[in-house]
Amino acid sequence: MNKILSCIIVDDEPPAVRILQKYTEQLPNLECVATTNKAIEALQLVDKHKPDILFLDVQMPELTGIQLSTLLKGKINIIFTTAYAQFALEGYELNVIDYLLKPISFDRFIQAVEKVRNQIQSSENRDNSTEADDFFFVKTDGRNRFKKIRISEIFYLESIKNYVILHTQMEQIMTYNTLKYFEENLPESQFVKIHKSFLVSLDKIEKTDTDSVWVLGKELPVGNTYKNTFFEKINKRLL
Repeated sequence: MNKILSCIIVDDEPPAVRILQKYTEQLPNLECVATTNKAIEALQLVDKHKPDILFLDVQMPELTGIQLSTLLKGKINIIFTTAYAQFALEGYELNVIDYLLKPISFDRFIQAVEKVRNQIQSSENRDNSTEADDFFFVKTDGRNRFKKIRISEIFYLESIKNYVILHTQMEQIMTYNTLKYFEENLPESQFVKIHKSFLVSLDKIEKTDTDSVWVLGKELPVGNTYKNTFFEKINKRLL
């Protein structure tokens, strides 16, 4: 049986809120715990209810959906709802789960919810994996040539065009892949994205400042998009 997901709807247009509420009522495994037409109030509601999904309108007074999603990045699964397709790129740069164009059809709504459900399930599977699963193989140059990588030996991953370089203490391994793939499949508790081109192992960081981290003696940039999530993880380790 699927877990019941909770959601909050944020939209300054009452008809749009009613449509999404109607859709949630038709899905037995989705519960709407709150609605609001104010982005500022949404911050308080997220802290109070800690929902699985935030359906978020992009264009709202006082604080836009883009600004709100930046504040909430890494805390909640966000699905943008808007009548304007031009905001799609910004949404994906903020790693929102999906982007629903108004008027939103019921089948498209279901697809977005299932995306969140699949992501939550994948995260839970990674968290429940055993210590024995502390390695993986990557394809290197040549047919059927694979390199065994121990997760504990990775210091950071670097994206260069269509390749990812895995940096360890002893070597650098290049594989044809995307950084997003590794971000989704490596343990979230151990790795954090600091820049569109860098994914870093938290326990390998030597020091930080506002715009940089040092790993293996090398200075790596911290992008503005990733600062909040990164320093939240750092603050959790403060003594």
